[in-house]
Amino acid sequence: MRTEDGSKQFLAAFSDPEAVAKYADGPRRFVPGLEAMHQMCGLLLAERAPDNARVLVVGAGGGLELKALATAHPGWTFVGVDPAGEMLRQAERTLGPLMDRVELVEGYVEDVAADGFDAATCLLTLHFLQHAERVDTAAAIRARLKPGAPLVAAHGSFPQGAGERDIWLDRYAAFAISQGVEADKALGARSAVATMAAMIAPEEDEAILREAGFTDVAMFWAAFTWRGWVAYA
Repeated sequence: MRTEDGSKQFLAAFSDPEAVAKYADGPRRFVPGLEAMHQMCGLLLAERAPDNARVLVVGAGGGLELKALATAHPGWTFVGVDPAGEMLRQAERTLGPLMDRVELVEGYVEDVAADGFDAATCLLTLHFLQHAERVDTAAAIRARLKPGAPLVAAHGSFPQGAGERDIWLDRYAAFAISQGVEADKALGARSAVATMAAMIAPEEDEAILREAGFTDVAMFWAAFTWRGWVAYA
């Protein structure tokens, strides 16, 4: 997925040094159970990934999942890719001494050599892409995995039926407010998600992973407007 294809508005926000410096606090206030999701992600990958696994992390900017995975699995090494250079610099700060097991690539998954990863993650990322872009990105991840290797994907995904979308978006904002986000900022984020992010229904998300060539797609996590899946190359 290239810059011109995705949401330029969100990429611009992730390139603002002031906004990026505050990034780490944001996901925890907007994503219920973020830390537990990271832990589950590592456990799911470890079911098939070896102790010395090489893991591809797509949308690695900020470094939150990289830090969680590297801390929990000291034998793993990582290649993290993200188009926002400022976010990758934040990841370096987040990782600190753990950076000795991490390679960061500024760009897109297509910019990472397809040389056989043992596992992959794509967290809080695919909801920025339209259908065709999601399929292409998921297929590019699959092309870089060894046969049978696991992918964990998690992002915004909730029912889109008549009346349902607004209900779930209201819940998204309500959770953020309950976590201390100022109401005007939470409602502003709700508006941004409603107008710019390409949220789709969970069944469509699962179909995209299958269309990209993944098998045994299974949901493992659901938290208000967020869903997570494990699937295999």
